[in-house]
Amino acid sequence: MTFSRLSVLILAALSLFGGAAAAIGQDNDAGKGARPAVESNDQTPASNDDVMVDPSRFSNLPDEAFGAFQRGHYLTALKLALPRAENGDGAAQTLVAEIYANGLGVRQDPDEARKWYEKAAEKGIPDAQLQFALMLIDGTLVSQDPDRAFILMRRAAEAGKPLAQFNLAQMLSESGSLSEAVGWYEKAAEAKLADAQYAMAQIYAEGVGGKPRDMEEARRWLSLAARSNFDTAQVDLGTWMVEGRGGPVDFAEGFAWLKRAADSGNVAAWNRVAKLYQAGIGVDPDPIAAAAWYMRARQAGLVDKTMESFLEGLTEEQIQSAEERMESLR
Repeated sequence: MTFSRLSVLILAALSLFGGAAAAIGQDNDAGKGARPAVESNDQTPASNDDVMVDPSRFSNLPDEAFGAFQRGHYLTALKLALPRAENGDGAAQTLVAEIYANGLGVRQDPDEARKWYEKAAEKGIPDAQLQFALMLIDGTLVSQDPDRAFILMRRAAEAGKPLAQFNLAQMLSESGSLSEAVGWYEKAAEAKLADAQYAMAQIYAEGVGGKPRDMEEARRWLSLAARSNFDTAQVDLGTWMVEGRGGPVDFAEGFAWLKRAADSGNVAAWNRVAKLYQAGIGVDPDPIAAAAWYMRARQAGLVDKTMESFLEGLTEEQIQSAEERMESLR
């Protein structure tokens, strides 16, 4: 198990480029890149991928231990926190778990992290409850226990942890309690969690969970998620702007969002940027750029019949130029 991003959404993604943007047509990029939407039977929860230094994460952690942690003196922080952790201090237990989980100043030790997260969770530390709940769902370091995970996730969510709120919403949705789930998605979204903002966009686009179908509101949430550098939201927002979904058509801005996602490495965006270059939508037509971006997407495993036909119509000289251009995109 890794402690890096486990972030996914339970709602299936909207199909895009399928109607209004007739010049672009239907693409075949089922994958959405680094942060995809998945089917509701995927139980992988969201997690944090950054080392956090917010003192509230550790409850009433002694200032000297947290101060050392915040300054990057991890061994000192461990030395100061460990005796307190062994004496049952939940805040110190959480700090020790963080150090072992992330390999800060010591060799990464997931099992040791699990031990201390569990102890801290039992002491009622919300961040430890979140992390241990993720472990109970994952089942790698501890036996899977979805019931216990749900209890701990709810406690962390009720304590105001956006990641826990998002994951609780996912668990509720999978159990069929979509209306309650939407409330937790909304709390996490209002706390500026990009995953949850994207989920709210999907909820309003589909009109589910007690929310009306409201494409303008869906586009607003998409915009918020996109501005938080959520590449899947950037792909969707750019698409919606090209198609005029949820607001006015804006080809130039739509291209800009898709290009931003493409530059961040989103494979679906590579294909869609290729189509915009090919059709001259939001950007001057450029068959070489179109071919280069699509060829890059194809190398990543995405095959689009429309773009394959486009490539077949190019000359050998144009293909060679596109291959050279593609190398410069890396």
